[in-house]
Amino acid sequence: MQHRLLWCSKLSARAKTRTNFAVGLSLLTLLLSFSGSALHAESDTSLRYAKRLLRVSGTAEHFAARTSHQTSNIIRSYTSIVNMEADVRLPQHILSSIRNCYQQVYAWDNFEDGIALILAQQLSDEEMLILIDFYRDLGLPPMAIETFKATIAKAPSIQQVSADFIFSSSGSCVDRDALIINDYLSSLDPAFSSLSAP
Repeated sequence: MQHRLLWCSKLSARAKTRTNFAVGLSLLTLLLSFSGSALHAESDTSLRYAKRLLRVSGTAEHFAARTSHQTSNIIRSYTSIVNMEADVRLPQHILSSIRNCYQQVYAWDNFEDGIALILAQQLSDEEMLILIDFYRDLGLPPMAIETFKATIAKAPSIQQVSADFIFSSSGSCVDRDALIINDYLSSLDPAFSSLSAP
């Protein structure tokens, strides 16, 4: 019976925590990965430029696709672990509930304003306008090439800031996932009622 309890610890280990999920999602925000170490005062104009940069770069669409991909990987892990350890296939309503949690917790709307603020704080208006033109396929004037290169070189900074922001701004679905899977298994076999979520 004890071996059937292993799914909980494996679920925790393989499903990844919200930190890893956030880091994975923050890689996507590398289209915005153009930040500097020096903070710029964020004005209404800067925030408008930041939102425009997010829009023209297709960040919301990329973020949603990355979230969906990460969620599918997590569900695949859950399904595999529970099937191998408990010889049970999770029903669609459990999988849908898990997917819905990630879609809500990691919805782009939850992060858009914060990411825009990060851009407005860490990029100058000139840098954002250069990137906006670049994403709109307007090309770069020769005198902007060095600024563009320097801006792109700042990517690691925004990646870290984005990961920290997403981590601190998001909830976690892992404990909830373990609970609903545990409850489902317990409903199939009372022996599972002794399981505790990771």
